[in-house]
Amino acid sequence: MKKVILITGGSSGIGKSIGEYLQNEGHIVYGTSRNPESIKTSAIKLVALDVRDTFSINKCINQIITDEGRIDVLINNAGVGITGPLEEIPMQEIKNNFETNLFGPIETMRAVLPQMREQKSGLIINITSIAAYMGLPFRSVYSSSKGALELITESLRMEVKQFGIEITNVAPGDFATDIASRRFHAPVISGSPYEKVYSQQLATIDDHVNDGNNPIEMAKGISAIILKGKPRVHYKIGAFMQKFSIVLKRILPDKVYEKILMNHYKL
Repeated sequence: MKKVILITGGSSGIGKSIGEYLQNEGHIVYGTSRNPESIKTSAIKLVALDVRDTFSINKCINQIITDEGRIDVLINNAGVGITGPLEEIPMQEIKNNFETNLFGPIETMRAVLPQMREQKSGLIINITSIAAYMGLPFRSVYSSSKGALELITESLRMEVKQFGIEITNVAPGDFATDIASRRFHAPVISGSPYEKVYSQQLATIDDHVNDGNNPIEMAKGISAIILKGKPRVHYKIGAFMQKFSIVLKRILPDKVYEKILMNHYKL
């Protein structure tokens, strides 16, 4: 069945791949960008949306409801990466990350829920991260903002199930997109106690993205979830070892798992 789908952050990366795939599947897809007029070519319709701006969120949602009469699926995909030693990341960048990765999706869900409740149906898919399941060195802010969204989703899906609305998390691993070039990197500070190890890990973190899987895997996974009547609470999409790392965290003693991570990051 053809769905009216809104995907935040649909102009690049994973969001763009998902949007194009769903449109080719026959759905009516709206993507968002903070500055859609700056996007020269887009296979899907782009509307203006800044997830850090309540007015922008409401305007976008209202426009789609006016044009289509409904919103069947919201995909909260817009997000930003951030790296650095927690001690050295500017507080303003930490706040911006939570505004984008957590508070923005919350506001977008709050804006779309009344329409879905009126329809007595709807699906919200929150794109989180495999990094949300563990505290990773030099990625503390990203892991925690995405981890908080995972828990928000768990709570909210129980609250709205009575209205015929389904909510689920999809946690991707590393995919080959341009996210590395757009994430905030705390600068390597000369003479910092973290200088050597952080500079080494910065290159490794970006290499993981560059060597990541094809984002079409995410697009196919999202499409399959939309076709399901009752989605699971959590989905993980990515390389086997990245998904298996979540299993290891669940079964290993905390300090053993911590040691594995520290060895991996050469700490």
